[in-house]
Amino acid sequence: LGEPAGGEADSSGRPPAVMASGYGYESRTIGKDDVNYRMHFRMINEQQVEDITLDFFYKPHTITLLTCTVLSLMYFAFTRDETNEDANLWVGLILVISFFLVISVLAFPNGPFTRPHPAIWRIVFGLSVLYFLFLVFIIFLNWEQVKNVMYWLDPNLRYATREADIMEYAVNCHVITWERILSHFDIFAFSHFWGWGMKALLIRSYGLCWTISITWELTELFFMHLLPNFAECWWDQLILDILLCNGGGIWMGMTVCRFLEMRTYHWASIKDIHTTTGKIKRAALQFTPASWTYVRWFDPKSSLQRVTGVYLFMIIWQLTELNTFFLKHIFVFPACHALSWCRILFIGIITAPTVRQYYAYLTDTQCKRVGTQCWVFGAVHTHTHRHTHTHTHRHTHRQSDSVALQNNGLHYPPAKP
Repeated sequence: LGEPAGGEADSSGRPPAVMASGYGYESRTIGKDDVNYRMHFRMINEQQVEDITLDFFYKPHTITLLTCTVLSLMYFAFTRDETNEDANLWVGLILVISFFLVISVLAFPNGPFTRPHPAIWRIVFGLSVLYFLFLVFIIFLNWEQVKNVMYWLDPNLRYATREADIMEYAVNCHVITWERILSHFDIFAFSHFWGWGMKALLIRSYGLCWTISITWELTELFFMHLLPNFAECWWDQLILDILLCNGGGIWMGMTVCRFLEMRTYHWASIKDIHTTTGKIKRAALQFTPASWTYVRWFDPKSSLQRVTGVYLFMIIWQLTELNTFFLKHIFVFPACHALSWCRILFIGIITAPTVRQYYAYLTDTQCKRVGTQCWVFGAVHTHTHRHTHTHTHRHTHRQSDSVALQNNGLHYPPAKP
């Protein structure tokens, strides 16, 4: 049967590594490079919590979780109204999602982050998997069937209209007044500014942020024949968008990055803090990063693979944002609807571990695999782009014809949603 596990060390001083094979044992020495590769991948895919101070919050509690899950299922199963079909569908869908997230907490990796708790990032990964599976499902539905699913989620969407059908864009651009300029500073301008601040926190590079900012304005010019709301006056695009909203957000985000990079991180246990104010402050700081990594996308000795990877990163970033506008235009829901802002918020959350994992794969020679969150994000992006590409021509060409005829002094009724 061969040598059992735990034999003597060889001449190099290393103990033999043993692996089961068939009915016996086959010895295999794990190289130092293999150990480094696994360690580096684990750092970005399943980061471990260091210096655990409150053991209760980091114990598995699997039996307790199983008991609560089964009791919850029994409660909803025996208290439901069998005659209310719509309510039963809603409760069933919510319970399926909830139980899948419970499994996510138990089985899925938490990615590169551990704050405020690894379970939070396991749930985020589980939600991204659910979103990907939902996209796989609706890829086999036609436009009318997808709309019926949306109407089931929110019946008010039956009466939604495209913003491009009721609003005018890039009109009288030669008229520049303070009243007109100030009218552009609304909630969307604030979200524009705040969004670029968050993007700067994720990318952490002036060069990349400004490149993405300027190329996005060019993207709007290229696609405004399909999406009329991309049409903007020159002063709106150059001054308000690029310089004020984009530039101000980038500056704010990079300022926060520089502040966090210069800090010295030393985390004290909440049990060692004796004042109530100190305990509350330490609990609040649990929602801040445990450390901050200095990011350098480009290097004077960057390989062609690294430069290509950065270029691919910018393309995927632009397509991800472009899909947001195509989705709400094709499937007709306003920007203020929950489907729109919840999706934007969700994509922003899963982008954080995705960027970290992609950066490690691109710049760390010891990291030979992309992280699982990065892989799922790529799958989500691919399927979303597939949906928008499938329905773009059918549900945008008539709108673009309407805009073209109106610009020529003719009137053509826009397509009904």
